[in-house]
Amino acid sequence: MTGLLPNRTYGAHAHTQPCTAASGADAGPHFQFSEDPVTPSVDPSYANPMNEIWLDVTTDANGAGESTATVPWVFPDDRRAESVVLHEKPTASHAGHAGTAGGRPACVTVDF
Repeated sequence: MTGLLPNRTYGAHAHTQPCTAASGADAGPHFQFSEDPVTPSVDPSYANPMNEIWLDVTTDANGAGESTATVPWVFPDDRRAESVVLHEKPTASHAGHAGTAGGRPACVTVDF
């Protein structure tokens, strides 16, 4: 990623729906391999980097950064992630806030 604020950590996650021009919220919630029956999902038993695809990225002095993630599963046959959303803040991991990362300033539809 380029063009971001320098020396800052952003949350980024795979989401269930493709991006739209209307709203970052249209990308839906984070894709979860094992789906939390409660939404929004803020339980660290579900909202965690082993059950979701977390791609938090820290930028350099020029506002550029990159991230990769490896998860111990493959997409189920009946559903896949559709986008990656960049969030304003690093991803929280504590109970009641797990998986939250603020607003959605950027989204890219991805063919996973």
